[in-house]
Amino acid sequence: MSLREIFERNPDRRYIMFGGKGGLGKTTFSAATAFWLAKTGRKVLVFSVDPQASLSDIFQRDIFGQGPVKIMDNLWAQEVDADRRIKEYQQEIRQKILDMYGLDKVPDEIENYLQAAGAEPAMEESAIFDAVVDIIKEGSYDYYIYDLVPLGHALYYLKMARIYDEWINKITSLRQEMAEYDRMASVMKRTQEREEDKILSELLYIKQRINTSSQILTDRQKTAFFFVLVPEEMIILDTQNAAQLFADYVPIAGYVVNRLIPDELLKQNIPAYLRHRIEMQKGYLDKIREVFGDQVKAFVPELERDVTGLAMVEKLSHIMYGDF
Repeated sequence: MSLREIFERNPDRRYIMFGGKGGLGKTTFSAATAFWLAKTGRKVLVFSVDPQASLSDIFQRDIFGQGPVKIMDNLWAQEVDADRRIKEYQQEIRQKILDMYGLDKVPDEIENYLQAAGAEPAMEESAIFDAVVDIIKEGSYDYYIYDLVPLGHALYYLKMARIYDEWINKITSLRQEMAEYDRMASVMKRTQEREEDKILSELLYIKQRINTSSQILTDRQKTAFFFVLVPEEMIILDTQNAAQLFADYVPIAGYVVNRLIPDELLKQNIPAYLRHRIEMQKGYLDKIREVFGDQVKAFVPELERDVTGLAMVEKLSHIMYGDF
């Protein structure tokens, strides 16, 4: 099936992800897909959770940290501000500590820990994926199109989601058993039980959010994940390895090969180095077909300039999906 047929035959797949190594075209493909769907009458949000990506550049609009920005009829774009999200995250934790324990001020040792944790990569990843949950749970759009953070970060998050889920399951189970024991053993601990109930509620809330985010990424009926690659030896190898790792977590819908130098140039008087690149590309394309077979859903040529502005986004959408 082509990319277009995948969407036409699977109308319930509302969450579309483009992943791969940085700089291969994930964000431009996300933008072009969102543009095509919007032109066919669907209400679409395209958003980036990759700090290095720039929908702002592609759409030539100030999008970063602005929430959903309307680009045209049926199409909105959003870039998550991870730093601001981390600060909000930290403030939520501070407030919960104050409310839960009746304190006037967060203890210095906890404040120091929060500040140090804010600089950790894991905090950024957690904040970004937490933002994804908020965006998607709102349910205002027919389609959500987003390019992931680099593959290693995404895989780390998916693994940690399982670990967190198992850990919180154990903790909540223990707290529920303790609460039941306390109710049976004494009726004099009402205040303590209320505090424990707050902790249990918070753990259950965290568990619910982790489950929601991981379900979004792993739902094979509603989610489609596309790998983006280019005809280069290391990229093919990296994509093959990543696909094997991701297969346990996300529904891989196919592969899109980007930046093909047109064969027609061989008929022209072109420099030797360009002729060599095209010949070398043929070998890599044979390898891609051998490794990924009919899972390759589109071959996208190298365009004459960067995909910036709606005219170029529309041109790319036609290449990927055909007419509206």
